[in-house]
Amino acid sequence: MSKFNSLILVLILFVFPLALSEQEAIKAIIHRLDSKTSSPSIQEAAAKGLLRRFLPTHVDSFKFQIVSRDVCGGGSCFLISNFKPSSSNSAEILIRGTTAVEITSGLYWYLKYWCGAHVSWDKTGGVQLASIPKPGSLPLLEGNGVVVKRPVPWNYYQNVVTSSYSYVWWDWERWEKEIDWMALHGINLPLAFTGQESVWRSVFRDFNLTVKDLDNFFGGPAFLAWARMGNLHGWGGPLSKNWLDQQLALQKQILSRMRELGMTPVLPSFSGNVPAALTKRFPSADITRLGNWNSINADPSTCCTYLLNPSDPLFVKIGEAFIRQQIKEYGDVTDIYNCDTFNENTPPTNDTSYISSLGASVYKAMVKADKDAVWLMQGWLFYSDSTFWKPEQMKALLHSVPFGKMIVLDLFADVKPIWKTSSQFYGTPYVWCMLHNFGGNIEMYGVLDAISSGPVDALASENSTMVGVGMCMEGIEHNSVVYELMSEMAFRSKKVEVQDWLTTYSRCRYGKADRFVEAAWNILYHTIYNCTDGIADHNNDFIVKLPDWDPSSSFDQKMPHLWYPTQEVINALQLLLKAGDNLRNSTTYRYDLVDLTRQVLGKLANEEYLKAVSSFRRKNVAALNHHSKRFVQLIRDIDRLLASDSNFLVGTWLESAKKLATNPSEMKQYEWNARTQVTMWYDNTEVNQSKLHDYANKYWSGLLEGYYLPRALTYFYYVSKSLRKNESFHLEEWRREWILFSNKWQAASETYPVKAEGNSIAISRAFYEKYFG
Repeated sequence: MSKFNSLILVLILFVFPLALSEQEAIKAIIHRLDSKTSSPSIQEAAAKGLLRRFLPTHVDSFKFQIVSRDVCGGGSCFLISNFKPSSSNSAEILIRGTTAVEITSGLYWYLKYWCGAHVSWDKTGGVQLASIPKPGSLPLLEGNGVVVKRPVPWNYYQNVVTSSYSYVWWDWERWEKEIDWMALHGINLPLAFTGQESVWRSVFRDFNLTVKDLDNFFGGPAFLAWARMGNLHGWGGPLSKNWLDQQLALQKQILSRMRELGMTPVLPSFSGNVPAALTKRFPSADITRLGNWNSINADPSTCCTYLLNPSDPLFVKIGEAFIRQQIKEYGDVTDIYNCDTFNENTPPTNDTSYISSLGASVYKAMVKADKDAVWLMQGWLFYSDSTFWKPEQMKALLHSVPFGKMIVLDLFADVKPIWKTSSQFYGTPYVWCMLHNFGGNIEMYGVLDAISSGPVDALASENSTMVGVGMCMEGIEHNSVVYELMSEMAFRSKKVEVQDWLTTYSRCRYGKADRFVEAAWNILYHTIYNCTDGIADHNNDFIVKLPDWDPSSSFDQKMPHLWYPTQEVINALQLLLKAGDNLRNSTTYRYDLVDLTRQVLGKLANEEYLKAVSSFRRKNVAALNHHSKRFVQLIRDIDRLLASDSNFLVGTWLESAKKLATNPSEMKQYEWNARTQVTMWYDNTEVNQSKLHDYANKYWSGLLEGYYLPRALTYFYYVSKSLRKNESFHLEEWRREWILFSNKWQAASETYPVKAEGNSIAISRAFYEKYFG
């Protein structure tokens, strides 16, 4: 597909002004990490293995070669050129790179921009490879080919909670696909948190804690992220030995593959979160019980964790022991360790000397085990608790370690960049990150203009301390267009013209050009993917997060986020439907069509809900019945729509959880974890649902019909009864009935389909005609 060649430019590494000390510090880190990478032959073989899994028909069409950084001007790059054949059976394209990740990134760059191919997660439609010419007919490059350089050293990936919202039930087969996706998209600094509970088990055993002592410390599988951060303990647990051993073995496979591909894994470190039993084993230790984090009644069995004061000598001992145990289990695989102090937990004092000592102790625990340790910290606390983290408090933490020994993730830079208001984190190197998603919600949303220009502007800014880009979503497998563009920014030094880029993107994603598709994406770019209101997008559609309130009182619930004219997006749906005959065999097209139809119908349901409430307040029984029935029907129709695509089924989530179980007890526990996370999430009373209910809501078939629909029917039964009998709304009765139903559903074991049913295109067309025709 040589017409894409005009879109390719050799990307030149811009050298922006950095303090010499920072340049030297970052170069020193990179030099040390390079010494830990696998040999060129191992990396070349790993890249070839990825090609064999990904595109087995073309294994012999590409030649891969590791080159030194000198070839790239001292940085990282990939080079694509024609291979000079020595025989008729030789490779056609030569791809060289500083690591296997650069090679595989170059492979995907070539397949995308010369062959019109596309790679997304399986659950967002998968790959489009039909446009790639047969072996022997691959498009050649002009002249000496192209060189594409990284403008910054690192491309970071994951949020500390992604492991719970997305990866929790994965086996090695799924992990292998994810690491391949990372490599193709240029990820070279991934978080690697799997299996750490097994390491902690060994560490705490050496501090005289028993297995029983840890049962109420670790969270259940679906809630491990928050137990690790000290937000809760024991919720959904305990963890079986089977789980611990299984996850440790999985982590070793993950780390092995990451290293073979030249990635630098980021391992966890100690932040002070300790089991309650440690207070009894070490009664003189300075251990504080933290306050309530989103629990309804602060039940001590799961709420209010224990924090070991960093100034206590025991802190450094435990922190050092943890990293040493990781090195013992995994080998010397990294120097970069993540630690998030006070994630959504406010420190006990704003005294800068305390904060500085805290940071120094965290780092000391790392460096005693790994003399070259670098602390990678999520900068989320500077946004989420900005009233506490004033400039002096930020400086105290950021400057508590030697310069060049801390890297901060500007976690929400796509919407609320901290680098702009903190003098570039007061001189601390940082990674420009896109957060984008909360709770793994399914919502079409993005800020493409910010993504296409934000990292470039940040790097070009005066006294920039930016050293990477990153994707820090809470959950994955949605909005492939956003992640495709963001991953490219790891290799772009100039702003992207989004409209032109989207034209290429849609052709690659669906395998061919279509004028209706291009017109639809033009609308989507200026509506759904152009959110500029600065609001963190968390899906609060009334279907998936039904308000818990008395409709006769003032509305005190959070309204669903709406940042675009709905009619324009309906027009985009109409255009996308017109491409159905042309693209009916495209799995990526069918996924996008279902997703857009779901988005449109979900926003329509919001309108029907509000009209129903308005009718109730006007005491119009007929109108209330009409709009509430429309709302309920929309739930049923969206469920049927989602059932037509296997990527939108709750059954696959539940079955993947049960698949990891080794006995009936584990199966019951894992299914409860899986069901609870996407519904009630945390604790409740008989009349008060969890403060986090529906935080991780999902538009999944089965979940709509089996959970959201009964909830809506129950609610509107009470609303209608109140109006018909001219009596006050029985809020407590509704809550009692609804919460009881929810808890029963969480503990249930009925099965849901794992295979799609129905024709997605026909169903989308039918619902468009039904509601908008």
